[in-house]
Amino acid sequence: MRLHLLALLAKEPAHGYELKQALEQTFGSAYPSPNIGQIYVTLGRLEKDGLIRAVDVEQSNRPNKKVYYLTAKGRDVLTLWVDEPTEGPRVRDEFFMKLVLAPLTGIADRMALINRQRRHYLSLMGDLNDLLARTAPTDRVAILLIEGAMLHLQADLDWLERCQEDLA
Repeated sequence: MRLHLLALLAKEPAHGYELKQALEQTFGSAYPSPNIGQIYVTLGRLEKDGLIRAVDVEQSNRPNKKVYYLTAKGRDVLTLWVDEPTEGPRVRDEFFMKLVLAPLTGIADRMALINRQRRHYLSLMGDLNDLLARTAPTDRVAILLIEGAMLHLQADLDWLERCQEDLA
């Protein structure tokens, strides 16, 4: 969440609740609603690291609020993040480790593991289909996020088939 908040602050200064709303509005229903407590903890760490600075803004009839600004150091960190390629496929897959090692111990059968994992992925796919159906057609960001997750799940399902063919 650190870098997401830095990106939003690069656009404009904001306080914690505005950042929460910006995340929700930007990513829509496809992105889990961030916890406001976690946002403020993260903002505190970003400020401690010198990536943002806070200014107290007086409000009439309400307590002061902190408005956060991106620092030059924060912009540098954000630029590095944007310029770096994102991590690709994982070679050390947790499920694959279970699939290979659990049968050696006699704890589990490979087919049972594959079938359980397939059911889990299909359930997740159903949840994503439901989420997609509830998402407004105009919310392109949320639709792309959901479709990306669905494509990853489909690839995982295809890979399970391959595991079943080769290992079971």
